[in-house]
Amino acid sequence: MSGQCVVVGASGAMGTAITARLTAAGSTVLAVGRDAGALAKLVANNPGVRPCVADIGVDDSIATLRDSVDGPVRMAVFAAGLPVRGSADTIAPDDLGAAVNLKAGGLLRLLHGVRDSLEPGSRFVAIAGSLGLEPGPLDAGPGTANAAVFNLMRQISALYGPRGVTTHTIAPGPVDTPRMESIIAAQARERGVAEDEVRAGYLAKTSLGRLPTLDEIAWLVATLLQPEAAALHGGVITVDGGTRHGVQ
Repeated sequence: MSGQCVVVGASGAMGTAITARLTAAGSTVLAVGRDAGALAKLVANNPGVRPCVADIGVDDSIATLRDSVDGPVRMAVFAAGLPVRGSADTIAPDDLGAAVNLKAGGLLRLLHGVRDSLEPGSRFVAIAGSLGLEPGPLDAGPGTANAAVFNLMRQISALYGPRGVTTHTIAPGPVDTPRMESIIAAQARERGVAEDEVRAGYLAKTSLGRLPTLDEIAWLVATLLQPEAAALHGGVITVDGGTRHGVQ
């Protein structure tokens, strides 16, 4: 089917990788983000990208998205990052609410902004961290917010599947990014240990021996454009290098 892709969080590390993959595959991309300067750099480096300056954390973004979409949407991707960190002992309650507003509320705002442009064969994709499935003691924000995303995406799958729109939730787990390094540093400070110890702990949880890369996640997102990916509707796709060991 013809049409564009919409990527929320497009100027972040993961969003940039996804945008590059989609444009390399021949898709046009509406790149959504709060930072006009960062979006301008993304557009300069990626022909076929249109910027859309919008804060997905507020409801005004719905109308902005609706007005910016130009024709059918082949794929809408929610890849907004989450800056909130800390354990249940250290996180501010308001920060926990802000995390849920950004991840779950932002996902709904994306849906409301593009739903009139979704057609049979369209994809609705959310990047939801695996901490929503298996949280640790230091993951109050991402654990709670991503758990809400998994639940919400299941609801959306039941609503839109009968219309021919497929939904896909990607759970990458820890990914090899500069942001991951900042998370390691923050956890090392909270635990009072060396960063190398925290990093080694992440690597030890994988059976691959390394963390997945941004390009690997972006490859998966682009692959969902294939017609055969419809069979993955409503499911959670785990891309974590073997971090999760349970049989489900």
